[in-house]
Amino acid sequence: MLTVSNCSKTYPNGVRALQNVDLTIGKGMFGLLGPNGAGKSSLMRTIATLQEPDQGTITFNGIDVLQNPGELRNRLGYLPQEFGVYPRISALDLLDHLAVLKGVLDKKERRDMVHGLLQQVNLYNVRKKAVRTFSGGMKQRFGIAQALLGEPQLIIVDEPTAGLDPEERKRFLNLLSEIGRNVVVLLSTHIVEDVRDLCSRMAILDEGKVVLEGSPAHLVDSMIGRVWRKQVERGQQDALKDRHRVISTHLLAGETRVHVLADTCPEPGFEPISPTLEDVYFATLNRAA
Repeated sequence: MLTVSNCSKTYPNGVRALQNVDLTIGKGMFGLLGPNGAGKSSLMRTIATLQEPDQGTITFNGIDVLQNPGELRNRLGYLPQEFGVYPRISALDLLDHLAVLKGVLDKKERRDMVHGLLQQVNLYNVRKKAVRTFSGGMKQRFGIAQALLGEPQLIIVDEPTAGLDPEERKRFLNLLSEIGRNVVVLLSTHIVEDVRDLCSRMAILDEGKVVLEGSPAHLVDSMIGRVWRKQVERGQQDALKDRHRVISTHLLAGETRVHVLADTCPEPGFEPISPTLEDVYFATLNRAA
């Protein structure tokens, strides 16, 4: 169990990255959604003991993370948003090197672990190639392999599917889903579909604050009967915003479709639609704004 209590962080330039964040996260996949600059990476770095909060506490399975960061690091797997690699070093040698740094010193144990992880992330056949030559998706899968060294109990992945093509994204998400069955996995992203497809619980972070938390399915159900859609002419969106709570605007095949949140039909021409997690996300951000 990971518990974040009343955590705040302000950087020297005055940016308030985190503001009184409270989260309780059990085993499985937990999604942290938010726009760029919402504070997701700041929270990930704080939990991963790469920086300290100005106030608050973090505990994991009884460990006071801020007082005993080394104990947390022994149980942590971390894939940051920017994962760098050494040039000209093969995936096999680099993962072996990282395993040594992780404290896996027995040669046979390390060999079995490294080979097993490369097979798990489907990189065993290219294990002798330099990681710098890998595609974006292959590098991310290697990143997961290094995050799994030492059988961590807490895994943090920060924006893992950004920039991946659809096939690599699907492969990567399937891998994350398998990993998340028996450990705590914290997935930070701005891609709503990643959370919808993977996570049993989630939170939305905006301007350093947790503005919504719960089960994706329950959050979507809470908006049933309250989301309405209308196709409008270009330039009519601003007038609609003056009259109704517009949560999003979509351009589809050259046509503009507006989603409005209302308990009853906003006006003639609107039709009720089944809500999605994207509707929950945009409605929450608009409310927070």
